[in-house]
Amino acid sequence: MKKSLIALSVLAAVAGSAQAQSSVTVYGVLDMAFNAEHNGAGAAGNKFAVDSGIQSGSRLGFKGTEDLGNGLKANFKLEMGVNADEGKSAQGGLAFGRAAWVGLSGDFGSVQVGRQNKPIFDAVDAVDPFSTGIIGGNAGSSTSATGLGNLVFATNPRINNSINYSTNNLSGFQASVQYGAGEQAGDVGKGRGMGLSASYTAGPLFVTGAYQADNDTAAVVNAIKHAFVGGTYDFGVAKGALSFTKVRSDNNTVGYKLWSVGATVPVSAAGAIIASYSYVTNDVVASDKNSGYFGIGYTHSLSKRTNLYTSASRLKNDKNVNAGGIASGNGATELLYNVGIRHMF
Repeated sequence: MKKSLIALSVLAAVAGSAQAQSSVTVYGVLDMAFNAEHNGAGAAGNKFAVDSGIQSGSRLGFKGTEDLGNGLKANFKLEMGVNADEGKSAQGGLAFGRAAWVGLSGDFGSVQVGRQNKPIFDAVDAVDPFSTGIIGGNAGSSTSATGLGNLVFATNPRINNSINYSTNNLSGFQASVQYGAGEQAGDVGKGRGMGLSASYTAGPLFVTGAYQADNDTAAVVNAIKHAFVGGTYDFGVAKGALSFTKVRSDNNTVGYKLWSVGATVPVSAAGAIIASYSYVTNDVVASDKNSGYFGIGYTHSLSKRTNLYTSASRLKNDKNVNAGGIASGNGATELLYNVGIRHMF
């Protein structure tokens, strides 16, 4: 009996030690909003929809870490997108379309392998006052992007078959470099993606830059290249944001420049007004090639995990362009209004 009690005590101690050295977190976001949209196509362009993931993509995720000793840790993340309005998987039905990676971290930084965000996506998200959410078009479409991301990205902001290295925070400086294998037989360049980013934080100042080159799988490989630079400064009464983006393809079928300015203004302990204006010039067409995109919104926290939000946005296109493919066609004006609720757990 005494031996059994000793054995059980030792087993409990070992189990407790193992539990302390590793952890798994289940988390998620449920975001639902009512959208009213007019996309410039006359009466047929009026849409009223209850949509998922307007401020933040609805999701269910699992993330964890294991302490391997001597400062080395194993990490993983599995995150599935959810179209909560219909109970379906997002990202085209992928099981873990938002993230699926495993890696190691330590004094050297961190290495992650799998499906993950491109460095340029995280850079844009950090600068955009709307965090690539809330404002945008295509009400009723479960696959549409929103916010500044709608205008910036000519390719998917996530990448498969990738390896990413990020430095630790070095006196405010951080950097990432990423390679995505195209996995095309006979040509390592086809389908390949490469990206890098760097950022610096000093008190109220944050600046970042990123570059991404994505190859297609055509016989004559065409690359779409994104370059982004931006920053924010917190003045206390308001946080300002400024950015510039240039996108161009090797075959010159895609090419535009984008300037964006925005601000977040706290109006109470729980609420903030958000606004941004983006100006897009299409370099592929010769004339009537500019677009202006204005959005204003308000967020109000009910608790640390639940908030309400609302926004209004307007995209005005010249007759030969349709920035981000948001409106119904070239020259159309897109209007969007929404009100929603987001809960994080």
